[in-house]
Amino acid sequence: MDKIADLQGKILKQLPGLDCGLCGQRSCALFAAVLVKNPEEAKKCVHLAGDGPLFRVKEEVGHNCASCAGVKAVDTVSAWHDSLGREFDFVLDTLPGDPGPRETIIPRNPARIKELNIQAGDILIGRPLGMSCGCPITHSGVVMQADPVNGVIVWCVTGPLAARSGAHKDLGYYSAEAYEGMVREPRRQLQIGMRYWFLPRRCMLQWRHSGLVNFINKRLDAFQVRVEGLFIG
Repeated sequence: MDKIADLQGKILKQLPGLDCGLCGQRSCALFAAVLVKNPEEAKKCVHLAGDGPLFRVKEEVGHNCASCAGVKAVDTVSAWHDSLGREFDFVLDTLPGDPGPRETIIPRNPARIKELNIQAGDILIGRPLGMSCGCPITHSGVVMQADPVNGVIVWCVTGPLAARSGAHKDLGYYSAEAYEGMVREPRRQLQIGMRYWFLPRRCMLQWRHSGLVNFINKRLDAFQVRVEGLFIG
């Protein structure tokens, strides 16, 4: 049992740590447990790429890991490059206690907040459109706050698993206005009023985003920041 747990830990260290849900598991830790028994499932992780073996399961527990050959996890923090090879300045992590990156959004049709009776705790899906990111991926998340008067929603983007597993509401197109999160190892000094390239920790595409930092709160081990004026590039 200790040998299996040790192997699972080694596998987990080589996974991207995004907990995006695209593999069908709620977290990379759960996916690592699956890979101990079924290493061929590694192909379900869209973030694995490269030229070296990811898991040496065959040698350690007797499974055939031929399907895992030629893949490895993208180490974004050490490389400071996104999946398209572009440099960024910091990784934006989730706020303590949040289930995912916290994002302030405005629906293209703000009346949808009342039409759908959107409340805190609801599971939503929608896609950011136009200059405010223009991401090709449909986002899914849980509502933290909904303001029908001003047409603003604050939610945490969690990946598609929750929406696939149960009831959800389709917001349609929206504009992404702000991100809030924690920065632990910035590549550059953070200053209010400066624009930076950053990578949301659980971005499924691992593409860099750009935004203006307009709030910084220094904590013991990290900076809490708010970033507005968003776009992908």
